[in-house]
Order: sequence, then C-alpha cells, then structure tokens
Amino acid sequence: MTAHILLVEDEVKLARFLELELSSEGYKISVAHSGIAALTLARELSPDLAILDWMLPELSGLEICRRLRATNINIPVILLTAKDEVSDRVAGLDAGADDYVVKPFSIEELLARIRAHLRRTQEPDQDILQFEDLSLNHRTRQVYRGKRAIELTAKEFHLLEYMLSHPRQVFTRDQILEKVWGYDFMGDSNIIEVYIRYLRLKLEENNEKRLIHTVRGVGYVLRE
Repeated sequence: MTAHILLVEDEVKLARFLELELSSEGYKISVAHSGIAALTLARELSPDLAILDWMLPELSGLEICRRLRATNINIPVILLTAKDEVSDRVAGLDAGADDYVVKPFSIEELLARIRAHLRRTQEPDQDILQFEDLSLNHRTRQVYRGKRAIELTAKEFHLLEYMLSHPRQVFTRDQILEKVWGYDFMGDSNIIEVYIRYLRLKLEENNEKRLIHTVRGVGYVLRE
C-alpha cells in the first residue's frame, strides 16, 4: 500500500526537489508551502507521515506539530531545520515531533528516516488486542471501550484477555477454569458466571452492545 506523505516547505525549489525524490520512491506526495495550508491538508487528507520545515509563513513547523497533536492527529512528524542546538532539538521533540533532520541533509538519510517511521506505524502493535470497539493493552494493562477507560481487577483482566485472544471461539467453563484460574483451582465453577457478570457490567456501563455472550449448555463466546 502506497504511503501518503504531507510535505510542508516554503522554499519552492527545495519542495519540488523533495517531491520528485519522494515520488520516485513510490510515495504519494501532497505539498503545502504555508502553515495554514499544511493544517488544512493534514486534516482533510489524513496522510501517513508529515515532513515539516521549521520556518514557515503564518505558522511555524513547531506550531503545526503542536496543533496536530492537540487534535489527536498522531502521524509521524519529521522536522526539517537549520537549527542544530540541543535546545532546538528539545523544543521540537516537546512539540510532538518524532524526528529532526538538520539542513543541509542527504536525501538518503531523509529516506531512511521516513522508512523507519512508516515501518513502525504499519507494523501491528503486538501489545494490543482489539475486537469491535474494545481494546486491551498487555503491557500497560489498560482497557478501553471506545474512548472510555475501564478499570478491571487482575482476574477480570486475565479473563477478558483470554477471550480477546480468541474472538468468536466458544469456551467451555472447564477451558476457562483451566486457562484463567489454573489447574489447581478447587473452588466452585460458578465463579465464572460471577466474573462474566462483572465484566458485562463494566463493558456495558454506558449501554454499549453486548460482546460477551452465553452459549447455553456450553459456555461463553466473544462475538458481535
């Protein structure tokens, strides 16, 4: 799939040179020569990556970056600048830029950085399990229904994690007991019904549609 890059550079000759080089690498390129035009294109076109010159008419690349992040546009941003002080690099990163290329630069270096950032954004996040609008992050242990954060106990998290790992698969109570509670669990198997009820209450707190369903006589399934 062709990556779409937004190139924002007010030096027309440099912008044209970069546009031709990037196009020859197979990227789709949209060009803006001012800050306002850049923001408009970023919001309308949803590019995969942005290359921003620091010094631009109307709005600086730094301010564009801040505004993109403030509106939850989280595409990779590479800043182009002649500024090479540590304080400038810090300012760029604090504004939300992902990378920083100092002029004059080699086109090979810029291309390598573009490839690296696109590779990271195109690889699936192995930490996150998702089904419909429900997501679970293994590493941070955060769970969301849409944009709503859900607080789960350790056992609720483990149960939901198990079901999210195998969407649409029907699990018997014995399978759930073995995987979530362990071989040595000596309690009542009705504990599963209790925890399924807890999960449903939390996942459907705002009247969201049900995702954990009961399969009568068998067990439970995560499905539409």
